Amino acid sequence: MTAVNDFIDPGIRESISGFLEDVESGLRAAVTSPEPLISEVAAHLVEAGGKRFRPLVVALGVQFGRDEGARGGGRDEAVVMELTHLATLYHDDVMDEAPMRRGAASANSRWTNSIAVYVGDYLLARAAAIAAGLGEEAVRLQARTLAQLVRGQLAETVGPRGADPIRHHLRVIEDKTACLIATSARLGGMAAGLPREHVDTLEAFGTSIGIAFQLSDDLLDITSESEQSGKTPGTDLREGVPTLPAFYALAAGDTGADSRRLKELLTAGPLIDDELHAEALFLLRESAALKQARETVHGYAEDARRHARALPAGAPRRTLESLCRYIADRTG
Repeated sequence: MTAVNDFIDPGIRESISGFLEDVESGLRAAVTSPEPLISEVAAHLVEAGGKRFRPLVVALGVQFGRDEGARGGGRDEAVVMELTHLATLYHDDVMDEAPMRRGAASANSRWTNSIAVYVGDYLLARAAAIAAGLGEEAVRLQARTLAQLVRGQLAETVGPRGADPIRHHLRVIEDKTACLIATSARLGGMAAGLPREHVDTLEAFGTSIGIAFQLSDDLLDITSESEQSGKTPGTDLREGVPTLPAFYALAAGDTGADSRRLKELLTAGPLIDDELHAEALFLLRESAALKQARETVHGYAEDARRHARALPAGAPRRTLESLCRYIADRTG
């Protein structure tokens, strides 16, 4: 994970790197099945890589352990969280009819929708089996997190239904993305043997940084060039996926020509036409809505930093604070 060297405190960098290597080994072992097809499809996204942000958050929570024994745990917790996350990607790609995932053909396009769904279910089952070995509280946490994920997906599917679209959007992000990161932070603190108040603080940190993380990813889709982000800019616009800058632009009271034109484009659905897509991307990049969305990211990152400051001083806390700055600054 390239970002590790960007914000990890040198005092714990080697430990974090070793932890993430162990997680990779654990993921490969977890997706192995006596049935060759299951092994092949289940390993598809594991081998494709990814940010491994959830295992990283578990690792950072573990680093608050007072002794070497406490800091040595957490691998299985990280594997459970990443398997759960990967399972949602298999299911999401089926729902979205996505042809690509992480630069490769998605499982549903390479095999079939049915196989992708079944393998996503298999990953959830493997995650539950590993969680069972961690104790009753870990099982409850995974079940609670899954319920929240489903609630977020359902809310996104049915839409705001009269509620404020921006609040609804932020709640969907909390339920679909941030809850996994919050649970990852909590499990890391539990693995480290931290007192309950610190575990609770880590979970609150995970919620705030998780929302900031997803929002910043959405902003990068608008602001970055291909060589920066690894994907074509404006993918969400092309696919008709509304993100926070678009919601702010639609809610803006500005009646100028550019604002009116941007609203017209944003309400037209997926912008498949290259010229219309380029026009909408330009107007969104120049809009006050983009600045407002950046301020929102900074607000959640600052909230996460406030939670981090309530944790014991040292290299782990410095890293959490650096992570907050990294998430906020990556969007400009």
